[in-house]
Amino acid sequence: MHKLVEDFNDYRTKMNEVILGKQNKVLGRLFNLDTNTYMEGALPVKTKELLGLVASMVLRCDDCIKYHVGKCYELGVTTDELYEVFAVANIVGGTIVIPHTRRAAEYWEALQEG
Repeated sequence: MHKLVEDFNDYRTKMNEVILGKQNKVLGRLFNLDTNTYMEGALPVKTKELLGLVASMVLRCDDCIKYHVGKCYELGVTTDELYEVFAVANIVGGTIVIPHTRRAAEYWEALQEG
């Protein structure tokens, strides 16, 4: 696994365990809502992850972008599909999204390197 991917996943797992370990009811419910939102429903999981990626890019959340890019990779999203999502995010969010697109592309490349 590429170090960029490994570092992100390790940190995310560690800190989620810390946060959830405090057993705050509101945070626990929020995490649960997030998990349930991306489950199969009227929309397929792949579509939901692509939507999450666009929203994360427009909101400029690099951690969220990495998470959704990783999920897209796991779900078999193609590079062409991903770059169409990047295009939508940049049209909606404007040129301020370009730096986040660079980091998303870097993360995608790292996932493909393994």
